[in-house]
Amino acid sequence: MAKEVEVSGVTVTVDATGNDIVRDVSFELGRGEVMGVVGESGSGKSTLALALLGFARKGATITGGRVVIDGVDLLALPEGRLRRARGSKVAHVSQDPATALNPSLSLATQLTEGLRSPRREALPRVRKLLESVGLPSDDAFLKRRPRQLSGGQQQRVAIAMAVAAGPRLIVLDEPTTGLDVSTQARVLEMVRDLCGEHDMAAIYVSHDLAVVADVADHVTVMYGGEVVESGTDQDVLVRAAHPYTRALLAAVPSATHRHRLVPIPGRAPGVDEHRRGCVFAPRCDYAVAECRTTRPELISGPTGTLTRCLRTEEVIRTPRVLPRSAETYPVADGGQDVFSVSGLNAGYGGRQILFDVSFGVARGRCLALVGESGSGKTTTARCLVGLHEEQEGALAFEGRPVPAAAGKRGKETLRELQYIFQNPYGSLNPHRSVESSLVVPLQHYFGVKGREARKRVGEALERVEIPSGLAGRYPAELSGGQRQRVAIARALVCEPKLLICDEVTSALDVSVQASVVELLRSLLDDGLSMIFVTHNLAVVRSIADSVVVLSQGRVVESGATDSVLSAPAHPYTRSLIAATLEVPDAVKCE
Repeated sequence: MAKEVEVSGVTVTVDATGNDIVRDVSFELGRGEVMGVVGESGSGKSTLALALLGFARKGATITGGRVVIDGVDLLALPEGRLRRARGSKVAHVSQDPATALNPSLSLATQLTEGLRSPRREALPRVRKLLESVGLPSDDAFLKRRPRQLSGGQQQRVAIAMAVAAGPRLIVLDEPTTGLDVSTQARVLEMVRDLCGEHDMAAIYVSHDLAVVADVADHVTVMYGGEVVESGTDQDVLVRAAHPYTRALLAAVPSATHRHRLVPIPGRAPGVDEHRRGCVFAPRCDYAVAECRTTRPELISGPTGTLTRCLRTEEVIRTPRVLPRSAETYPVADGGQDVFSVSGLNAGYGGRQILFDVSFGVARGRCLALVGESGSGKTTTARCLVGLHEEQEGALAFEGRPVPAAAGKRGKETLRELQYIFQNPYGSLNPHRSVESSLVVPLQHYFGVKGREARKRVGEALERVEIPSGLAGRYPAELSGGQRQRVAIARALVCEPKLLICDEVTSALDVSVQASVVELLRSLLDDGLSMIFVTHNLAVVRSIADSVVVLSQGRVVESGATDSVLSAPAHPYTRSLIAATLEVPDAVKCE
């Protein structure tokens, strides 16, 4: 029986060098089935996702393969017919819904403009779609502009738009990255339901293995533009046979157990690098001389997956390292609060957002602020660092009062209290090199210049595991994980006593996230205090000593991390934990 989607030999090549970004990718999907595509940044996931629509970014070309959807090979169609097939045969949902939604058009216009029937006839279908994705379908909602919606609502509208024309395949590229656990759970349930109701296949691209475990029937693992392992979700995530898949699983945090995360050493290959032999060999613990000269074929392995590895037998004979059984962290000794907030109230434009928020963090401890989007986490963090205007309450740093506005704080207070933003590309000056970005605070706070400044920059970069050779590069020349480490290094050269980290791992690959979490943990061991803002309870379990749970601007629960996450007292906290996804445990599933 023919499959709904048949992809064979898809290859995407860089025009300038002739190197392949995606190489010889093949798979099949039936109606209603979901395939998860996972891998680190640079693995080729997004490039493959776009190639399934017959599209390649500027500077690249689809040089081979077939993408057959509902009996039609998209890659063989002339441009005009291909454009019409996008929507009717295949649709795409991007990570950022703002790029898919026109800010100047109403939802009604955007949801109906791609349909071939008159608007009056299309509206009933649009209303039904909105209801199926858990959104209002009344006229008032349809008149709204995208800016009047939350991020989760925007993403659901983008998915409804993609489904509206009745495609046979929907390609979703990181659609839940940055969403809180409750909104993410609703989006994932919606994807599963839509595929079942509309007999529609889906490709779900993600770096989050727990999300893929929840939504996908099949999993494809990519590295260096190649498929290195594929199979059913249980076979790949529970009985992984490729060293790379196993390494990804070892880097995943758990919301139920605290353990040390294991980053993958080295880095993923760049598209400009010549590749010979196994693409993962430079980072693989199992690699031998043959692996560096012979490219393995993707063949059926003993665990039920297709695996691209010369040493599969040796890999599966080695028990998988299960981080859940790893040694737990020693709990740092706490003392008097190094920073405290009491009776914090804050708002926007006269509308109150925070209500009587109070907590403290001790030296060498990490306090996590958690909650859904709109709970007040980031507003609280901005109040603490002095970047929010409408606030009242008492802030104290090392026992001394701290003014609410950053402009009224002394130079020492500004230096000792550092903020790391969620988006390092936005917080790092694109016109300054890495070294220059770190020299600026050294000159400002310590008057250090020249050789001494370069020495301190080198020490800070070494501390965050950034090679000194990257000091001359600019933010655009770094990966997301490298940029985040540079942002941490810039904070560290100020010799702070408290770091406020705002969702600093939310968009990182699991391996990069593991290295950043372990880095921050080592800073706690050195006596640095930390306030960690996040919606990821698995990361909270990995790094935080205590937790403050915010809901609608109010503290609903607080306490030691183990107590709050293992035995939550408030219904809201219990709902967050219930919505948190876990990768299947190999011990429980075997």
